[in-house]
Amino acid sequence: MMSDMKTSPTVADRLSRPPLARMLRIHERLKGERFPNCSQLALDLEVATKTVQRDIDFMRDRLDLPIEFDFRRNGFHYTEPVKNFPTVQVTEQELIALFIAEKAVAQYRGTPFEKPLHAAFEKLTEGLTDSVSFRWADLDSTISFRALGMTVADLEMFEIISRAVLRSEELEFQYHKLAGRGHEPRRVQPYHLGCIENQWYLFAFDLVRQQIRTFVLGRMREVRVTGQRFTRPADFSLTKHLGDSFGVFSPDGKPQEIRIRFDAFAARLVRERKWHASQKVKELADGEIELSLKLGSLTEIQRWILSWGEHARVLAPETLRKQIARSAEKLLASYAES
Repeated sequence: MMSDMKTSPTVADRLSRPPLARMLRIHERLKGERFPNCSQLALDLEVATKTVQRDIDFMRDRLDLPIEFDFRRNGFHYTEPVKNFPTVQVTEQELIALFIAEKAVAQYRGTPFEKPLHAAFEKLTEGLTDSVSFRWADLDSTISFRALGMTVADLEMFEIISRAVLRSEELEFQYHKLAGRGHEPRRVQPYHLGCIENQWYLFAFDLVRQQIRTFVLGRMREVRVTGQRFTRPADFSLTKHLGDSFGVFSPDGKPQEIRIRFDAFAARLVRERKWHASQKVKELADGEIELSLKLGSLTEIQRWILSWGEHARVLAPETLRKQIARSAEKLLASYAES
């Protein structure tokens, strides 16, 4: 008999398969015109009869499926043909895109988001039928991501910080600056948590220094929430904040034009990627190029230029030319000593 009685989920319900998977099984039984009743379906699905009744009520009342109970046959049936279960329709291309997104997220396994993300992807794909012509195993063996220099996340600290960002709660912690001799106390209003070049950063307003500062999670310890709430500025945007940066370093001056000449070998590689929103590429003779950028900090661009070795030469500004020259001299001297 059909019932409108609502009860709280039992232990058996919580341990059962997801609701969509259950309803798909019920749908197949109804399509087969077997006239199953709640007791039979509950036994088959290993759940309580009330759980089955709630599923059927949902299928009939919310999904508009033509389900009725036949008292003569003592079971449920469709009163008219139903070809497909009304789940979200996803194309094969969209599924591949979802898979690639999941693989990209998998680079950051070990964060508190891993389990809910995995569960979300399972829910998105559990209702798929034979209309999909590929196997997930095939994609798994043909598409992957590889990252170098991954940081090991402190899960407890990551969770504290991410919750503070979401809830707009002030944080206190000990921080070791890159050039510092030890940890020092900080109190901040956390605005944004981001992963850039496989490193997690917290962008926060430092209440003592009265500036937005960037903190590497790996250099933080003894992180705690103060319980003090704050209102994040409505106009804060990480894109704008780092607009004149080559990476994560905040601008330390007015933007200035950087001009770098690349030989033919490096030019082909440089052309293949978008390095900065301000970049302009000028074609030169013999396959060489001149790359120009507008940046507010020289720190990260200096390291990037040095990574190209003899294939890159700074044309401007003169300050950067001299910095690169000094670094090259020190590097040459260190090899000469060895």
